[in-house]
Amino acid sequence: MNFELFEPEARTNLLPCDGVVEDFGLILTAGQSEQYLQYFLTHLAWQHDEVVLYGQHYKTARKVAWYGDENYQYHYSGTFKQAHVWTPGLFRLKQHIEKLVDHSFNSCLANLYENGSQAVGWHSDDEPALYSEADRETVIASLSFGVTRKFSFKHKQKPDKVDMLLHGGQLMVMRGKTQQYWKHTLRKSVKIIEPRINLTFRYFYPHQKQ
Repeated sequence: MNFELFEPEARTNLLPCDGVVEDFGLILTAGQSEQYLQYFLTHLAWQHDEVVLYGQHYKTARKVAWYGDENYQYHYSGTFKQAHVWTPGLFRLKQHIEKLVDHSFNSCLANLYENGSQAVGWHSDDEPALYSEADRETVIASLSFGVTRKFSFKHKQKPDKVDMLLHGGQLMVMRGKTQQYWKHTLRKSVKIIEPRINLTFRYFYPHQKQ
């Protein structure tokens, strides 16, 4: 089946409970999306992600790059990332998405999956540095480029699951207590041989305990 034949429709909430996942649909044309994909492939400071699990140090197949308003340090999974200065193209997209989402962001974690064998397992973006001291709610905006990939959610306490396809140029936003109650994953597919990039715009609280 050619997933590209079915363009996503905007939906206000994909989750049945305990969170909000908005699908804005395609916010870029096919031409714009392809131009950004090629720009980001060559202009972002890609590095293999590194994690520490059960005392063992691993390098992941996927690559990441982190950008921000300041020289932030982001600690997670036993390692840390140092933020780079915004590239012009990335900063323009941030401003555009802030207007669409009606929320400010001061950082972006970019992920590069070179083919369908590269994915990310079940997790929540629930590090303390992503929450204010006042509440446990977050807003994370994810913009996709490149090949269409399957993205899934599952509730941490209930049997609820939600699957969606993320197309190039599609914006998806996780709000409220989504990270507290849900995990998400990008699925593997051996049939996919093309790259995908997603930009996850976040508000980072650098003085929070990490």
